[in-house]
Amino acid sequence: MKNPSPELARQMANAIRMLAVDAVEKAKSGHPGAPMGMADIAEVLWNRHLKHNPANPHWPDRDRFVLSNGHGSMLIYALLHLTGYDLPMEELRKFRQLHSKTAGHPEVGITPGVETTTGPLGQGITNGVGMALAEKLLASEFNRPGHAIVDHFTYVFLGDGCMMEGISHEACALAGTLRLSKLVAFYDDNGISIDGHVEGWFTDDTPKRFEAYGWHVIPNVDGHDPAAIEAALLDAKQQGARADGKPTLICCKTVIGMGSPNKAGTHDVHGAALGAAEVQATRDALGWTAAPFEIPAEIAEAWNALDAGAAAERAWRQRFDAYRAAFPKEAAEFLRRMAGELLPDFDDRLPGLLAAIASKPEAVATRKASQNALDALAPLVPEFFGGSADLTGSNLTNFKGCVKAGLNSEGAFAWGNHLSYGVREFGMAAIMNGIALHGGYIPYGGTFLTFSDYSRNAIRMAALMKQRVIHVFTHDSIGLGEDGPTHQSVEHVPSLRIIPGLDVWRPADGLETAVAWASAIERRDGPSALCLSRQNLPRVSTIEQAELIRRGGYVLSDMEEPQAVIVATGSEVEIALQAQAALAVDGVRARVVSMPSTNVFDRQSDAYQDSVLPLSLPTVAVEAAHPDFWRKYVGRTGVVVGIASFGESAPAKDLYQHFGITAARVSDAVRTLVHRAAHRREEALPEHIVVGTH
Repeated sequence: MKNPSPELARQMANAIRMLAVDAVEKAKSGHPGAPMGMADIAEVLWNRHLKHNPANPHWPDRDRFVLSNGHGSMLIYALLHLTGYDLPMEELRKFRQLHSKTAGHPEVGITPGVETTTGPLGQGITNGVGMALAEKLLASEFNRPGHAIVDHFTYVFLGDGCMMEGISHEACALAGTLRLSKLVAFYDDNGISIDGHVEGWFTDDTPKRFEAYGWHVIPNVDGHDPAAIEAALLDAKQQGARADGKPTLICCKTVIGMGSPNKAGTHDVHGAALGAAEVQATRDALGWTAAPFEIPAEIAEAWNALDAGAAAERAWRQRFDAYRAAFPKEAAEFLRRMAGELLPDFDDRLPGLLAAIASKPEAVATRKASQNALDALAPLVPEFFGGSADLTGSNLTNFKGCVKAGLNSEGAFAWGNHLSYGVREFGMAAIMNGIALHGGYIPYGGTFLTFSDYSRNAIRMAALMKQRVIHVFTHDSIGLGEDGPTHQSVEHVPSLRIIPGLDVWRPADGLETAVAWASAIERRDGPSALCLSRQNLPRVSTIEQAELIRRGGYVLSDMEEPQAVIVATGSEVEIALQAQAALAVDGVRARVVSMPSTNVFDRQSDAYQDSVLPLSLPTVAVEAAHPDFWRKYVGRTGVVVGIASFGESAPAKDLYQHFGITAARVSDAVRTLVHRAAHRREEALPEHIVVGTH
């Protein structure tokens, strides 16, 4: 642990301040206040305690650091540059510019050393809860007496904005309940937000609030006194070493924009460049004589963490080698899991699993088909970590042999692979993001589809971060029946489909559901959402179509020289097949296309898409959801049978009749389109007449 002199520590903190000031000034936009105010806290944590290796940002037992108040991004960029990550000064000069590694808010996968994308306030601390949970689970699963291969902290910086966001309540209450003692949060209590002094809208007694959550709280720490910060951090780390320890909140009193003589302590320094005159005044006040974007050699050397980081990782690898010698099977499994790879025989065993599911003739709700798939898949995916937002019995996210995680009867944390998140949809989704970011588990969690509204921004963040997170959304339409319009999803499936990078699946039967699960598990570059029915659905697909299902859309049932196409998803595929049969009686030939995932279908080649949905054939789409989305497939002349209003409270069969989502209506739409097409052909001009020439 480094222990710089008070003067050197002050200058090291000032290096952060001036890099933030200069980068924001050059960009003419950004948030200098938080980096300037938290610089002393950052020096103590990053220079004296953080276990990390700038030369290898991904080694498994590093401490995780999250800047939850992500608008202060120059704080982490300065730290990454100063400590030796692959973030050269030129990137800091390009702060907030196109294609730089220093975006306005930190982005994982873009900037080496950034552990999660933050910006939407409150989600960073919630990701941190997920990371700390993953650490505790992995330690419980893999550590052995004398062999602690998983033993690291998760540190989070957060401000008043994060504290005001409701998601922080959801996540931090659960963290206290689960005793995530290696989670340490530094609260930047500067009393300022964009609108000004917060006492007009934020008067919570934050320390008491966190004490009530079950946290260890250290109040009234001078955030500009390294000795006080050091003492608080040592206290927090002692909690992490205790079997009955608690997560820690260190409440740091700071001055936003510390160092700016005329703007410090005001909202003027929160989210805007200081201006040339104030930049110079700040340099003078801090005694900083270096030119913009220059760090004096002594300070640069003091910050350099490459040697210490290499030593920390080397020590861990020596411990891991000893662990591998004693427990070779567990060591191999740990490395596989942290690499995000599936079991070697997953691909070999999957076809047999799908065949067994496809052979079951009974009609089941796809939420039950999902549980059946979990029962079959869980032995192949020991890294599953499931859960539900207080709806396990309805979402059916538990599986045979799953173990409930949480506190045991003695009040100690017990390992498990399924968690009751409580009524915390947003918190659950963002915690799952943190678990996925940490590595070692594939998280999935369930709630009703209509409540995806609560968690939508975390779903969006998973897509932005390209994380393998699986959302199980049941009760997916008016088909849930009597619970009524508050619980009946109408706009949710279409709106989720337009989130870039999210694969939305709405399967029609057991096989399509199992394929959706397999595809979500295999996918390593983004999240998936499974939208599942409450009501029973018949088997419609065959094992021979399994590979076609993987393509997102396929010809489920065809007729020779079809005159029209009916495309459907989920519970409406049965309606499409009924309409096809009724039309055949009248001599109208219709093709039925099942499209469980429009997102996956849209990634297929143009040739494949045209083979399934020929542009030359009139198309009717049917889905118990808002119809506008389907215009991209049916065109202006096609027909969409859907529901453009909220639902009603009634039995499901009555609702389908009431809203006209029926085989008869689909059949009528097809007949109309076929008649129009025939009429247009009859009125077509003779081939020898050329229109539009002179």
